[in-house]
Amino acid sequence: MSASPADLSHFTITAKWPAAHPERLQLYSLPTPNGVKVGIMLEETGLPYEPHLVNFATDDQLSDAFLSLNPNNKIPAIIDPDGPGGQPLALFESGAILLYLAEKTGQLLPADAAGRYHALQWLMFQMGGIGPMFGQLGFFHKFAGKQIEDPRPLARYVGESRRLLGVLERQLRGKQWLLGDAYCIADIATFPWVANLVGFYDAAELVGYADFPEVQRVVAAFLARPAVVKGLQIPARPA
Repeated sequence: MSASPADLSHFTITAKWPAAHPERLQLYSLPTPNGVKVGIMLEETGLPYEPHLVNFATDDQLSDAFLSLNPNNKIPAIIDPDGPGGQPLALFESGAILLYLAEKTGQLLPADAAGRYHALQWLMFQMGGIGPMFGQLGFFHKFAGKQIEDPRPLARYVGESRRLLGVLERQLRGKQWLLGDAYCIADIATFPWVANLVGFYDAAELVGYADFPEVQRVVAAFLARPAVVKGLQIPARPA
């Protein structure tokens, strides 16, 4: 006898983005470096989910409906209808969601305590360093920062981004992934940002990406994973 679908109607966000499949995990996102982390994780783990596009072009992230789920108006966010104790759970912050899904599924996080903490330290490294620094570089190099004549902000973020790539380069020497042979949530968090830096931000020459062959090797392996290929397009952008 199958369980009845969860009632998600008490979540305000479902009025704007109705759940066609309330028994599935609900993903509210956009294919940005932070947004794709959760789509990739869901594809890697095989958890059933329903994606909802949060369209920045129409300021969906600032709507009352979205703010009811994430008061910080950032994607991604989720509702898991089968959370702890079988009760629905709402979460925001990509790192927290990755950790939650890894623990829920028993996948992509080392089972031993030492390995788990090693994975978490690299997850925090991405969240505290790579994401903010690469994002600021993108602002000053590709977007409105170009209007600022003072060269120091861009130089600051180029230098720091290059330093962070050097940290990754040293860590990846002799390893298949950040922790060694085991692919984990730290890889899922980190490599969309590197790919975005040299792809969408067009900053490969700016940061001297050619100087980081280990990073290039692992990014190429990451982008070749079927779950990554699919996850990078979730949710689909409007036509």
